[in-house]
Parts: sequence; C-alpha cells; structure tokens
Amino acid sequence: MDGLIGIDDPVDGIDLASPEAGPKRARSLHARHAALDAASAQLRLLDGLPLADGDFDATLERVGHVGGLRPAALEFFQINVGKLCNMTCRHCHVDAGPDRVVENMDRATVDACIAALDRTRAHTVDITGGAPELNPHFRHLVDACVARGKHVIDRCNLTVLLLPRFRDLPEWFAERGVEVVCSLPHYRQRNTDAQRGDGTYERSILALRRLNAVGYGRGDPTRVLTLMANPSGAFLAGDQSKLEAEWKHGLEREHGVTFDRLFCLNNMPIARFLEWLVETDNLQGYMERLTNAFNPGAVDGLMCRSTLSVSWDGRVFDCDFNQMLDLEAQPEGARSTIFDFDAEAFARRRIVTERHCFGCTAGAGSSCGGSTS
Repeated sequence: MDGLIGIDDPVDGIDLASPEAGPKRARSLHARHAALDAASAQLRLLDGLPLADGDFDATLERVGHVGGLRPAALEFFQINVGKLCNMTCRHCHVDAGPDRVVENMDRATVDACIAALDRTRAHTVDITGGAPELNPHFRHLVDACVARGKHVIDRCNLTVLLLPRFRDLPEWFAERGVEVVCSLPHYRQRNTDAQRGDGTYERSILALRRLNAVGYGRGDPTRVLTLMANPSGAFLAGDQSKLEAEWKHGLEREHGVTFDRLFCLNNMPIARFLEWLVETDNLQGYMERLTNAFNPGAVDGLMCRSTLSVSWDGRVFDCDFNQMLDLEAQPEGARSTIFDFDAEAFARRRIVTERHCFGCTAGAGSSCGGSTS
C-alpha cells in the first residue's frame, strides 16, 4: 500500500469512514457494487439515449472542427493522486470516498510525473483527487513542483483541513504560494449540505476562516483562494461573474469570509451524478438540456485542449472526466502512460470525445478553470 492512509487506518485516531472525519452524503458506487461503477456501463447508458443532436464529433464539425478536436499548447499538468477521500458527496464524478484505498498514487508514479513535467512547458500543476492531501506523497509532490517554479493548485474539499494531521496546511500552502481551489456547492447552507452531507457547510466556513487568517482570499496573488461551485440539481451553472459578486457579498456579510474568485462548473453526467440523474428520472432531460445549450464559443477554451491529466496509476488522459470513464489519451505512435511520456506525440493527438463532453460546452462552457466563454 506504500504508506497509504486507508479506511481501517485512522488519521490521528479518526476513522476516515466516520462522520467525525467528514460528512457522508452517499456511499460510493464502488462500495455498493453498483452497476454504474463500471465506466463501460456509464458510456453505454449515455450512448443509448435518444438524442436528436447527440453526436459530439458531428456537432464539432458543424462549427468548423473537422476531423475531431485537436490540442492547443500544453499549459496545465493535472495529477489525480487518488480516489481516497474523507467525504462521499452525492455529485462526485470521481466516485471518491474512504473506501477507495487501492486507487492511490505511489511514490514511483509521483516521481514519474515530476520527470514528465520537466519535459513540458506546462506552467501550472493542478493536484486533485479524492482528497489529494490524504496521499502520503502529496507534500513531496507540491515541493518538487514549487522548486521548479510552477504554479501549484490544490483542489481541496475544505473539510480535510480540519483533520488534526492537516491543520497546518493553510500556513504550509501560504509559505509555498499554492493556490487553493475549494469545493463549495453554494454560499448557503441548505444547498451545500444537501449535496455534500449534513455539517459540510459549517465545517467549510471554519476552514475558509483558517485560510483567510493566513492571508488567503484577500487579493494577494501569492495566496489565491478560489471557490468552485456546481449546481445542486439537473440544471446548468449560472452566470459566473454575477454569481461571484453575489457569493462574495453573501459570505462576507453572513460569515466574514472573503475569497478571490469563483469558478462555476456544470455537473458532468458520469459516476454518482449520473446515478442520481437516473434515480430521479432526470437523465434524458438533462442530456437534452446539455445538447441544446451547446455553445461554439466554449470550444476553444475546453480544458482538454490545454491539459494533460494523469491518473493514480500513471495512465495519461485528455482530461479528468475522460480519466473517470477510462478513455485514455491516444498520442500518435506512443503509449499513454506517464512512465514513457512523449510530449511531442501527445501534442499531435486527437482528443477523445464522447457524449459527456456536452457538459463542458453547454451554456458558458465548463472546465476545472470555470467557464470557457
């Protein structure tokens, strides 16, 4: 297990599966042996829907992208260090949770990522999970990237910062200039707890205050605090700029909390959100909403065009969503693993697309960096 924290390995005496470790709104597909645990089952379900304009590649061709989607310059080196998490949120596209003890990156793969990073011109390293902080090599990875002059992003669920072992992380991040991108479905309690579990909102506010206390969210470009919001139902993300102003006003007025920017993300119809869509009879309507809202202006900014995404086991993908569906990147004449990464071949690839990609081109567009148009 390479020193991994597991479900039966308490963090400072706290069992990750317990409510004390973090709210649990659901159980993972994996833990329930659910039919949609298999990526192939998710893809078959989406492909079988009767959608008038459901061919993503054909839709791209109509707006000038003949021959498929091609990459732009590589800017973001995204590393998913594992699916282990202290929370189990209802919408999670990773299907992360405290039971995901196997799917976590070991030191050899971390070091292979660092070596591959040196062969690219990517300026940003985006570290995600699960709760990436739970990986025992997380700090080593951050320090190696900072030493190389890279901008580092930690995608944080906020509640992990309250676990005793990680309470020093706000100061540790601040010392290294790490940008903290925090999941928070809404600036009000009801919507947040409904999606992520009772008690999430209260804990998130406490964690945000700790980040504020060390200078995050106060306009310092070396201590950027970004909130990531996604809808709590089967509808598209709202206007990012308007919502940012509303959130800033609401959080400061009600809790004295400040942050720098808001990213809005459409929920992707995969994993646990896909299951929710099926259970609530919203799948057909949601997919029609995505396809009908296709925005040609969102295509150029798609994250798959400027991102390399590495999975816990070292496989390489076009984006984090493709990673969760086991749709590996297809570099010309090369293998798609980080251990034998070929930057030139990766730059010549055709990006792998399927119906879930409509989630990134609907409305104002959607990506790990917020709206794309």
